[in-house]
This record gives sequence, structure tokens and C-alpha cells, in this order.
Amino acid sequence: MTNLKIWKSSFFLFLTAAIWGFAFAAQSVGNEYVGPFTFNAVRSFIGGVVLLPCILFLNVTKKNRERTDRKNFLLGGCLCGGILFCASSLQQVGLKYTTVGKAGFITAMYILIVPILGIFMKKKVGVNIWISVLLAVSGLYLLCMKERFTVGEGDLLILFSAFLFSIHILVIDYFSPKVNGVFMSCIQFFVCGILSSFCMIFFEKVNINEVLLARIPILYAGVLSCGVAYTLQIIGQKDVDPTVASMILSLESPVSLLAGFLILGQVLSWKEGVGCALMMAGIILAQIPDRKKSII
Repeated sequence: MTNLKIWKSSFFLFLTAAIWGFAFAAQSVGNEYVGPFTFNAVRSFIGGVVLLPCILFLNVTKKNRERTDRKNFLLGGCLCGGILFCASSLQQVGLKYTTVGKAGFITAMYILIVPILGIFMKKKVGVNIWISVLLAVSGLYLLCMKERFTVGEGDLLILFSAFLFSIHILVIDYFSPKVNGVFMSCIQFFVCGILSSFCMIFFEKVNINEVLLARIPILYAGVLSCGVAYTLQIIGQKDVDPTVASMILSLESPVSLLAGFLILGQVLSWKEGVGCALMMAGIILAQIPDRKKSII
């Protein structure tokens, strides 16, 4: 494998992280025009439609037909779509009450929550993971705790969404060997869109004009965050070690902080900045395998 291929793939992964990081700003701006369920409904349907030509582009229909088990395909897609609906809904609502930078870093907790949940699946966890958890929790405290030791409502919702995103990752890990990941991802977006639409109808007032006003952040979140970024991730991880790929993708957190500053003018205090640094240190350390080669 040439260095050129490695650098090219790493660049694709960085673009993926950048797209996901700026998506937090798009979601925050979208909240100013439409409700969270409306935003996620339209965004998810756009993401599902965008993945349809991606399936043809990657030629997965011919190459992976033997891996497409209809039962697991539908079950995995529906489960992932349901969990994604709950996680993205909590995240979108949480963004109404917290900043983009904080939301990005708290969401990144899923990288640490996943191996902890893996304990219940009889997977061993190395010492570096526990150190990572300590760093991340310390950073989360500095980032979210207000005066009188309280946690903001938005921060708590984002943390719950990170927990659900962790379950989402584990479900994908279970079903991905059984079915093609692109097919299942496409199904999950449509399922998420349908569930979001039901909530949109019952809990929000749908206004086409408001949706049109939010077209730019919705299109960004649907086309780029869901469709393009997912495709770039698949292409990028082809020639990059998974550990390195995870570290590059985790850069979506500082990118979200940068997006909040550049687009929305949100500035963190020095205390919150130290909290971000501790969380990022924990996230990076969690991606480094220990010498005992524990299964993470």
C-alpha cells in the first residue's frame, strides 16, 4: 500500500469528520425555523434518497447479493432506524438548550460508552479505556456543570443521545456481518424519517414555508451529513487502519466547536475549554490499543 493511498484515504476521513462537525451548526440553525421532528424527518428522507445512487456507485448489488439476508436486513434496518430516531430526536431537541461546541464534545462520549457497554457483551476492556473514561468524565464535568453543581437540560439530553448512539453502533456491529451495511443504512434512514414524520404530525405544526426557510441546513444535514459523509467514510476506511480511522473521525468534536464559533459566534469559557481538551484526550486515548490486545 502506497503512502499516497493512505494520505488520500485519511483526507477522505477528515472530510467526513469535518462534515459531521459542521452538521451540529446546521442542526442548530435548523431549530430556528422548524421543529426537531420536522427537521429530522426531512433530513432522514433526503439521506435515504441520496444513498440510493450510492448503492449503484459502489456496485454493492452485484458484489454483496449473497450477504443480503432479508430477515436480518429488515430487522437490522428497523432496529437501527428506531434507535437512530430516538438518538437524533434527543440530540436535535438538546441543541435548543446548549451550544454547538458542547453538543459536539458530549456526543463524542459514544466512543467511550461503546466499550463500557461491551463489558455486558463479555468483551474485555483495557486499562487505557478506564483512564479514558476518567478523563472524559472530568472533561464533561468542566464542560457542563454550572454553578451550584447542576447540569443544563440541553447537556443532559445530548448525553442521553450519546448513550443511544452507542447502542446504535453496537447494533450495527452485530448486523453488519450478516447484511450489507449500505443497504441497512438506507433502510434505517427511511425508518427514522417515517417515525419522525409521525411525531412531526402529532407534536408540531408543519409549515412548508418554514421548511423552505430551513432548506440550507436541512439539505446540508441530509445530503452531506447523511449521504456524502457516509460514502466518504466507506471509501476512506478502505486503505486506513481502523484505529487510525477512528481517531481521524473523532475530529468531528473540535470541528463542531470551530463551527459554533465561526457560524454562530459561540465562545467557550476557559473552564469549558479545559473540559473539551480533557474529553478529547480521553477520546484519543480510547482509540489506542493496549499491549495486551484487549478486545475493545
